[in-house]
Amino acid sequence: MTGPKAAPAAASGRGRARIAVSILDADLGNLARAVTKAEREGADRIHLDVMDGHFVPNLTFGPKTIKALRRRTRLPFDAHLMIDEPGRYLDEYLDAGCDSITIHVEIDEPIRPILERIRAAGRAAGLSLRPKTSLTALEPFRDLLDIVMVMTVEPGFGGQSFMADVARAKLLSARGLVADRLYGGEIHVDGGVNRETAELAGGLGVDILVVGSTLWVPGRDMAREIRLIRALADEGFQFQRNDGKPAIPRDGMITFATLPRAAARQLQSAIEGAGVPVLLFRSRAEADDGGDEERPWDVLLPASSEAAVRARFDALRSELSGGESPGTGGRSSGPATA
Repeated sequence: MTGPKAAPAAASGRGRARIAVSILDADLGNLARAVTKAEREGADRIHLDVMDGHFVPNLTFGPKTIKALRRRTRLPFDAHLMIDEPGRYLDEYLDAGCDSITIHVEIDEPIRPILERIRAAGRAAGLSLRPKTSLTALEPFRDLLDIVMVMTVEPGFGGQSFMADVARAKLLSARGLVADRLYGGEIHVDGGVNRETAELAGGLGVDILVVGSTLWVPGRDMAREIRLIRALADEGFQFQRNDGKPAIPRDGMITFATLPRAAARQLQSAIEGAGVPVLLFRSRAEADDGGDEERPWDVLLPASSEAAVRARFDALRSELSGGESPGTGGRSSGPATA
């Protein structure tokens, strides 16, 4: 296969922002419990900070630990490899069950082959950069990027303060590195994210907020904290980037067309070829007396990709509908996961 067209799907929630819970500051003696707790309390993903004591001055865990934790949850695993030679150990992290793997652009190893191997394995590939590294360092690899992770602390330790100046300088601009993607392509922010900084991050267009130390404070209600951070990020996006209108839910689907089955499959194939997941369902919009091939089928796609798909595939949709109205394109189908 040629690699994924998007980063892992979010697990829950109706809003835009997603919370990747870092277990770096959890009880390292009982990480299985930490992972199951994060899932129970509403995490969308698990963020795995892998440190080797060389690239960063700290040491955490490796692929064997991740593989053991993989059995404990169905949530996506986002691995953040803060290590010197990620290519050397990449197969182990793929085998451990990581859904996405993000490496650092500052490594001394050739980067492109590593990203290609991640995508060839069907996982989402990402690049992260330290606060002082320019976004221009990622430009040579933009065709392979599913994830751009902006560090708003120095990598290596949890509990540091959020660098708001770095966030303002990089997060909006980072979107340009994945702007040509019709679907997927995520901006992550990692470091110092909490209830005080979530609204700023959301207002800068962040998709995934990596949240760590603030969730592991003894006695804190993790579920409430996750809901609050997610809501604040969505509010920041709504009023800073979306003219006060609530953002399109990340998991929302719309009916793009209603067509006979053969035509619906042709449209599905074309859109999926551009990297957008498509679902086909027997339509309830119209009565029919024919079999499955003659009856109308709804072509559903992520609402967040509707505008881009319309721009590229409206002509094909019209052609397949015989020049007539292609059905109920744009009808919301509510939250769903592709």
